[in-house]
Amino acid sequence: MKQTAIEKIISNHSDHQVKAGEIVWMKLDVRSARDFGGANVVKNLKTYYPGQPLDDLKKTFFTFDTVVPANNIPYANNQQICRDYAEEMGIKVYDVNAGIGSHVMIEEGRALPGYTLVGTDSHLNIFGAVGAFGQGMGDQDIAFAFRNGFTWFEVPESMRIILNGEIKYPVSAKDVVLAVLERIGSKGALGRAIEFTGSVVDRLDLAGRITLASMVTEMGGIIGLISPNKAILDELKKKSGHYTLEPIVADEGAEYVETIEMNLNGLEPMIAAPPKPDNVVKVSSLKKVAVDSIFIGSCTNGRTEDFKVAADILRGRKVHPKVMMKIVPATRRVFTEMLKLGIVQELHEAGAIISNPGCGGCASGQIGMTGKGEVQVSTSNRNFLGKQGDGETYLASPAVAAASAITGYITAP
Repeated sequence: MKQTAIEKIISNHSDHQVKAGEIVWMKLDVRSARDFGGANVVKNLKTYYPGQPLDDLKKTFFTFDTVVPANNIPYANNQQICRDYAEEMGIKVYDVNAGIGSHVMIEEGRALPGYTLVGTDSHLNIFGAVGAFGQGMGDQDIAFAFRNGFTWFEVPESMRIILNGEIKYPVSAKDVVLAVLERIGSKGALGRAIEFTGSVVDRLDLAGRITLASMVTEMGGIIGLISPNKAILDELKKKSGHYTLEPIVADEGAEYVETIEMNLNGLEPMIAAPPKPDNVVKVSSLKKVAVDSIFIGSCTNGRTEDFKVAADILRGRKVHPKVMMKIVPATRRVFTEMLKLGIVQELHEAGAIISNPGCGGCASGQIGMTGKGEVQVSTSNRNFLGKQGDGETYLASPAVAAASAITGYITAP
C-alpha cells in the first residue's frame, strides 16, 4: 500500500499499516501540558487515575509559556498546581524562564523527524517543521496520554501544497504562509494533513519552516509536514545527539485528496487584515493605516532570525514616537543569542520594549494586549477580535512590523 507521510508516521506508532479514515491507537513519543490547561490535566489525573503511575516520565513534561511569570492569581495557582504534581510524580517542568514549549522541545531535541507529540497547545502542529506529528488536545485526552502513553486518533486525509519559484528579501516565510492562506482560506485544509514541498520550501531554514508549519492551524489543518533536508537534519542531530535521523517521506504514488501548486516568483510582502488570518492582501494595496503598537514574537515569528531582520531595519533609526514596539523572544536560548549578537541592544536603542521569553500578547500573556481603538501589527498567527485585546490586529512579517514601527503606519520594508 502506498502511504502518505502522515500515514507512515502513524503506522510506525501503531500495530499495523494504517490508512486515512481509520481510527487507531497511536503511541506517543512526547506528551505535555502547558500552564494553560495544565492544572485541569492534573485534576483529571487525580480524579480518574488516583494513585496510578504515569506511563513514561522521560516522555512527559509541563511547559509554562502562556503567562510567564504569572501576572495574575489564577495563572500563579495553575502553575503551582503543576509544579507540586510534577515534584510528586517526578515530571520535568520547563518553567517560566524557558519560553514557548513547542520551541523548547525542538531546541532540546525532543521533537525529531517521525516523532508523535501531543499537548494542550493548539499550535503543536508546529512540529511539522521538523517532519514530526504534533497535535493539541483537550485536558482529558492529555491526562489519558500522561497515564497510558498513547491516544486514539483518526488518520487524516492528506493534501499536497507545492510552493515553487524564488522569494527575495524582504519577502519571508511569513509572506509565504499568508499567500497560502489567501489561496486556500481558513477551511482549505480542514481536517487534513498537508505535505509542503517545492523549491521555496526546500530553501527555508528551520525558523522559516516553523513559521510555515505554525499557521496550518489557521488553515483548518491537522498538521503541515515538511520533510527535513540535509541542513535541517544536521541541525537536529546537533540539538538531539541522535545521529541516525531519517526523514519520513511519502511513497511515490501515494493518494492525495488535493494537490495545489503555487509559483511564488514576484511575491510581495503580505498582510492579514482584521478580523481573520485569511483576510490577506498585499501590503502595497493598503491605504495609509496608522498603527499604535507593534508586536514581534509568538511561536510563529519568535526566533533569533526574526529579530535580526527587525534589528537590521531599525539600525540607526527610532521607533515612531506614537508607536509602542514590543519584543518577546520565543525561548531563553533565543534571548541569549540575541544578547550575544547585539540584537537586544539595537532594538533597545531604537526604542523597543523587550520582555522575557514566552508567548507574549498572542496568548493574553505578559505583554502586548491592545485597547479598544488601538491598531497593532503583529507577527503572531491569529487576529480574531479579542485574541490580542480589544483593538484591531494585522498579521505580518517581522520586516513589515519593523518598517511600520519606524513610519507609524503599515509600511512595506
